[in-house]
Amino acid sequence: MTSPSGAFASRLRATACLLGVAVAAALLPALPAQADDLREREYWLEDYGIVEAWETTKGEGVRVAVIDSGVDGSHPDLEGVVVGGSDVSGSGQPDGQLGIGEVAEHGTLVASLLAGRGHLPDPPPSPSPSDDDEDTADESPSPEPVATSGPDTYGRGSDGIVGVAPESELLAVSVWIEGETKGPNPAGISIDAQIPNAVRWAVDNGAQVINMSLGSTSPTWPESWDEAFLYAEQNDVVIVAAAGNRAGGSLQVGAPATMPGVLAVAGLDREGEASRESSSEGISIGVAAPAENLVGALPGGVYADWSGSSGAAPLVAGTAALIRSKYPDLSAAQVINRILLTAQDAGAEGEERDTIYGYGILDVAAAVNAEIAIPEENLLGSMAEFIEIYRRGAPAPPPETDAPAGEPTPADIPEPEVPVAEDATGTSSGLPASIVLGFGGLIVVVLAAGTFAVVRARKTALSNPVDENTDTDSLAAPVEPRP
Repeated sequence: MTSPSGAFASRLRATACLLGVAVAAALLPALPAQADDLREREYWLEDYGIVEAWETTKGEGVRVAVIDSGVDGSHPDLEGVVVGGSDVSGSGQPDGQLGIGEVAEHGTLVASLLAGRGHLPDPPPSPSPSDDDEDTADESPSPEPVATSGPDTYGRGSDGIVGVAPESELLAVSVWIEGETKGPNPAGISIDAQIPNAVRWAVDNGAQVINMSLGSTSPTWPESWDEAFLYAEQNDVVIVAAAGNRAGGSLQVGAPATMPGVLAVAGLDREGEASRESSSEGISIGVAAPAENLVGALPGGVYADWSGSSGAAPLVAGTAALIRSKYPDLSAAQVINRILLTAQDAGAEGEERDTIYGYGILDVAAAVNAEIAIPEENLLGSMAEFIEIYRRGAPAPPPETDAPAGEPTPADIPEPEVPVAEDATGTSSGLPASIVLGFGGLIVVVLAAGTFAVVRARKTALSNPVDENTDTDSLAAPVEPRP
């Protein structure tokens, strides 16, 4: 019989191999970036009430952990944002700032949407010196970045990506998920060990919010994850997870987005409707947020267009950071409830919650500013209660006095009511399927559909510019998130 770890890893390999095929086709050559064009394309800042929420808070004083492929903290939009980190795979950089696994740039994309701070525009080029000025040309000081101000300037300047919570701090926690290009974790640490270790490290190092833009194609999860997620719950930490993407084979929500108490995020298209490709469906979905026509930062000072519930999750995690900053006395459960109860109603008419939009569409301004009563118990459930009922079981009732002697009948413990996900790899194992990115277009299904998660990588003129002839495959070290 295949061991739990072996089954999990084998299904991981099967999907990750397909992942690598799509990455090669998805990243196109780097192109010059129009600095202010990037900011203009962050439509969610205005459309979803983020700019309005910034009048109250920008996430100052809140620490968010990004459990992903690693975060490039040297990117101009993330300089000074990553204040700590760790690698739980044994194959990355100790500070979690090296991209690893099958889609190594994924963590940087996620981090930029959550807490990017932008940067100042590059200075105009200096005029070429005349012959008379040749002797003094070397003495001219290098031009400084151009300072900008105005109503549309957010973050440190008008260039680059600004995240939902630009004054929050990030912890980068890198995990390795294998694929065809990068293969299995060189250190040999399984993904079902990395995930709980990452969650525990984040909690122990002060994370108040954890973002997990990763998931599986199965609603179930290794029992080894239970205690780590319970630990986060007991330490009052908000966990946000991507719901998954149909384009990546996730027809229904997969773990950890199915775990009790975790805020599962579905994806919306540009018009605010449920995304066909960059989302999934399930009873655990809490809220829906933009997942298409996204733009984000890549390692090396470049940017990319992308889609996927991986991008929707950090928008919600950033909202949680804004709430924790403004209302430091609210519990993690109340922070989640505030997001859910202020969401704009969508989906099935007359129902409080449905399997596509959850409680509705993210409204950041209302989540931060609305004056509403917030229940204390997490509307999405409790990990402690789940473990008590489904893992440890309830005590069997005492036998009736007139019952015949014989072997005691074991207690009938019901299975949790979760949707049944189709087996994407064709195996018969009931264990969680491979961990895959909530990255909308990284699975081979996307190629069949003729769409990509990352459609263009673009270069910006920075102090360490990327050569336009650089092979973009080298920029896109495979990453791996989304169980």
